[in-house]
Amino acid sequence: MPDFRVSRPDPAEVRARLASDRFLLVDVELPEEELAGEAPAEGESVADALGLDFDGLDWFGRAQEQPRAEYLGDWSGVVAPVVRGDRITHVHVLVTERFLILVRRGQGEHVRGFMERLSRQDADDTVAVLFFLLGETLGTFRRAAVQALLEAEAIEDDMFDERRPEQLYQLTLLRRRSAQLHHFLRPFLDVTDEVLTRRMLSPAFPEGRRRLAQEFQTRGRLVLADIESLKEATRRAFASHASLSAGEQNGVINRLAIVSVVFLPLSFLTGFFGMNFTFLTDSMESREEFWLLAVGLQLLVLAVCLYVLHRTRVWRRLREDD
Repeated sequence: MPDFRVSRPDPAEVRARLASDRFLLVDVELPEEELAGEAPAEGESVADALGLDFDGLDWFGRAQEQPRAEYLGDWSGVVAPVVRGDRITHVHVLVTERFLILVRRGQGEHVRGFMERLSRQDADDTVAVLFFLLGETLGTFRRAAVQALLEAEAIEDDMFDERRPEQLYQLTLLRRRSAQLHHFLRPFLDVTDEVLTRRMLSPAFPEGRRRLAQEFQTRGRLVLADIESLKEATRRAFASHASLSAGEQNGVINRLAIVSVVFLPLSFLTGFFGMNFTFLTDSMESREEFWLLAVGLQLLVLAVCLYVLHRTRVWRRLREDD
């Protein structure tokens, strides 16, 4: 990495240095879209403020711009997504042989760390710096996916100790997080793969840059695999929760079935002795006969039920489920 110094020049000084310096990295910070007090003036753009006379830069620095990767001879432009906490924003990058301009919205504490890591890299030109920057954007997605994956696995482990309603809500948020990461990263990788593949087919494409492009494509596929692992982890956690809930419901249903079997003879006895047959009204003259039939039939049915449960091992399976 060539020696560099960090400064905060005004736009006029930046325009002068863009025309004269051999190696220049410019970081432009714009206000957040929702915090901007008013819309920019007609015709005003970042390219105009920096004195860039390239054609086709109307998108550069524009809010709500979609992922983009362009190569137009003397310059290349990229709009790359970056994970910042719970949000995903886009950074705009313009690179030539002599300078690299980065445009982002909102304050970015990660820029200082990026500059420190960049100073330790063997990046001898702006294209190598560009691929390093793109690798850093992929790193934000990978860290977000791995962190969410660990949270999903921790929630799944907690389910086997104690299931709580908030666990489903947390899993829903993690599943939405995986969809969000995939939604922002996949279009960016598609457009960059198209441009890089077309460039690498050219015999004039330098071997060093070909290696950087291949490394970036490989790393992008690995990050997508991490996001897919997050999706699979959330699906597995939801399936585990459903399986545990179904097992608990089956246990409750089995217990209710046993209770109903125990009390079914009582229902039968109340219905039987409530019928006005001649035998019941004329032949049963003592209280002892009533209790003998009532208690005797109840005990007989209970004994038969317990014997059947024991012989069929249903009771043992219920205890094992507990």
